[in-house]
Amino acid sequence: MRITKRTNIAVRLLMYCAANPDRLVTKSEIAKACNISENHLAQVINQLSQLDYLSTHRGRNGGMVLARSADQIRIGSVFRHIEGDLPIAECFADADNTCPLTNACRLRLALRDAAEVFYASLDEITLDSLVCDNANLLTILQPVACVR
Repeated sequence: MRITKRTNIAVRLLMYCAANPDRLVTKSEIAKACNISENHLAQVINQLSQLDYLSTHRGRNGGMVLARSADQIRIGSVFRHIEGDLPIAECFADADNTCPLTNACRLRLALRDAAEVFYASLDEITLDSLVCDNANLLTILQPVACVR
């Protein structure tokens, strides 16, 4: 299974916010620390705030924070929300399916079951468990001080 770029960005963004829980973080600092384009990041920020994973604050001193505790955010849920109903194979797509085997294919059933197991395993993981006591990650996700 291949994860979309949007989901990858969403998880990095949430991890950054979880690593900096006591302050508003900015789009530009996340983009820099996580090697993400600000344009892609803006789209994901908007989506995560609509899904109630982020709370955003506009203005000069604006930024974002997690909308709920990191131990209440399940990675499987994030993946499901961001990935949506993306088909994992052509036979899962309603409009673009040209496979003549779809109605008799057992592989399709196996792939559906595998995807369910994949998401179920991610449901066991919280955002907090990805960040908590992970010194190497916390070092990477700390903001870089500006030198003037």
